Amino acid sequence: MSDVMHEFELYQPGSVADALDLLDEHGKEAWVIAGGKDSLDWFKDRVKKPPVLVDISGIAELHGIREEGDGGLYIGAMTTLTEVNESPAVRGRFPVLAEAAGRVASPQIRNAGTLGGNLSQDTRCGYYRDGFPCYRAGGNTCYANTPTAMNREHTLFEARRCVAVTPSDTAPAAVVLEAELVIRNSKGERIVKAEDFFIGPEIDITRMTVLEPGDLLLGVRLPGRWAGSRQYFEKVADRNAWDFALLSIAMAAKMDGGRIADVRLASGAVQCTPRRMTSVEDLIKGETPGEELETLVARVASRGAKPLNYNHFKIPLLENLARRATRSLAA
Repeated sequence: MSDVMHEFELYQPGSVADALDLLDEHGKEAWVIAGGKDSLDWFKDRVKKPPVLVDISGIAELHGIREEGDGGLYIGAMTTLTEVNESPAVRGRFPVLAEAAGRVASPQIRNAGTLGGNLSQDTRCGYYRDGFPCYRAGGNTCYANTPTAMNREHTLFEARRCVAVTPSDTAPAAVVLEAELVIRNSKGERIVKAEDFFIGPEIDITRMTVLEPGDLLLGVRLPGRWAGSRQYFEKVADRNAWDFALLSIAMAAKMDGGRIADVRLASGAVQCTPRRMTSVEDLIKGETPGEELETLVARVASRGAKPLNYNHFKIPLLENLARRATRSLAA
């Protein structure tokens, strides 16, 4: 029955130490559940059936937003997307992340969904989610990349066997802010840059992040380097609520006398990982925003894109979003 969840053992640890002990004990059989908005879909459809669930929602040290010494912020992985969106500290220093969090799904989902969960979620490719034995699921075919496949939501860049894209709205914002993700397992703690947190099929086609069995994402550090800079976020979806992005863009920039002194741009839903738009960054650094620069940005933004059967529309969409992000710096 597709709407009945499988049987599982549920553990609700009260501390990070207890959670790590459980993850160590059960290894690959354990599934970490936070807000549950992605996990419960998997279980309801019985595509994923882990025998052990470790619910980390009751761990107090994973919640909340606190100041960092360099003017940055630390956001616990279990902090809800609503809390991120409404936080005066986040909105004041890192509005690109606040806006991205505020565009995830619907208010009800943002009230339960977490920042850590949004960054860590699996792809939304319909073939993969419906249980097709594709490359990502351990098979030997990409069902989204055939002559008759429906692939309007899929990749424009870096297609390697799998053409699925990252579904995370907050991921591009984390990348442009040079966020650092704090991960712990039984062997210790490590810090991973947001740009390195997301991985493509060439590294491991069965995962979208560096998280492995036994790992627990504790939180996200936002360094003060981009605090208070000019920031921009825009997401295009079929509907303003609920839907995942057809394409999104995030930007953080520093201005000096009307010129763009430094800038970082990233787009979402165009490849398996958030795409750093380094060609656009190199083009506009040191330049003064204007119509001529916007035209050049649009040309460069989509360079190298290889659309699939039904997602050619993403090319002008990406060009226009890059143009609009650049235009925002002239205001």
